[in-house]
Amino acid sequence: MIVEIKDKKEKQVIARKILEALTEWFEVKESREKYIADCVKWVFLASKEADDYNGFLCLKETGKETIELAVMGVLKDHHRKGIGRKLFENAKRIAKDAGYSFMQVKTVKMGMYEDYDITNRFYLSLGFKEFEVIPEIWGDDNPCQIYVMAL
Repeated sequence: MIVEIKDKKEKQVIARKILEALTEWFEVKESREKYIADCVKWVFLASKEADDYNGFLCLKETGKETIELAVMGVLKDHHRKGIGRKLFENAKRIAKDAGYSFMQVKTVKMGMYEDYDITNRFYLSLGFKEFEVIPEIWGDDNPCQIYVMAL
């Protein structure tokens, strides 16, 4: 079940649990802590099974017409079960209903790391299109791939 979380503390508890379990993607502690701190300001959707959360997704406004899928994670033992897609479908509906025209997401460029290639293929499967690669954002070892989609 996908639920929207409003409580700031609960957002941080869920984000911490998921991100700390996904160090292949969220290896840098400072970055993880920034997501956990910032998620309180964003639309926060979580996947709940029984009484436990196994995934989440956050949306943040980046412009008058654009919203960003700012951070997303699903516990590894729940990968390939449709949870990420359900989180995204709910997020896309919320973004459309709020009047946004575009959604963007940033990740590491395809071909750099196998774990991120999985992420890239997931975003492409959702309908995102390659927009631009900007190495200066995260450095030459982690060139930032920006994907976009019209809503």
